[in-house]
Amino acid sequence: MSSWTVRVREFGLRNLPPERLLPDSQPAYMASAIYLFGALTIGALVTIIASGTILALKGPAWWHVQSIGHFFNSIHLWSVELFFFFMVIHLWGKFWMAAWRGGRARVWMTGAVAFVIAIPTAFTGYVSQQNFDSQWIATQGKDGMNSLGVGSFFNVLNVGQMYSYHIFLFPVLVIGIVSLHILLVRRHGIVPPIPLADSVADAAAK
Repeated sequence: MSSWTVRVREFGLRNLPPERLLPDSQPAYMASAIYLFGALTIGALVTIIASGTILALKGPAWWHVQSIGHFFNSIHLWSVELFFFFMVIHLWGKFWMAAWRGGRARVWMTGAVAFVIAIPTAFTGYVSQQNFDSQWIATQGKDGMNSLGVGSFFNVLNVGQMYSYHIFLFPVLVIGIVSLHILLVRRHGIVPPIPLADSVADAAAK
């Protein structure tokens, strides 16, 4: 009887063989720019994690006072803006391409879940800035949280709680779901464009 390590290895090789996990070629249709936004989203996420790690290590007194702290804070902010910009284009592009075709439903759903989780991640970041903007956002947001019935354990006026959510809990969830999304893409392959013959047939039927 094989050990659990052997079973895990066989499962991984069966579902993600090396030639699929790290392919050395891509289909010709990937030359379209719409396929670029997924990689741009991941690039922005890497920049967010790197700049956020530096900000978390140095603390708010650094990013509010030092010029280099302002610089890294700006990098973190604009990488978040670009992350959402690229992700929205990526999600909508794949929606109109019907990216769930060919057994790829879980690929689409993990991407959508990553977007949903990214929203509270960004929100907790805004209320953790420890400036007037964050205080204003928190006081406006607390009523919304209370109206949803989550204010008792998601207190936007508690800076420590929001900060811990922002730098640990939500990033772990985002990184985990994005990693799963990438592995599913590798397993099922890049979705091809909708065949022209199907589009012509649909137009004729109408």
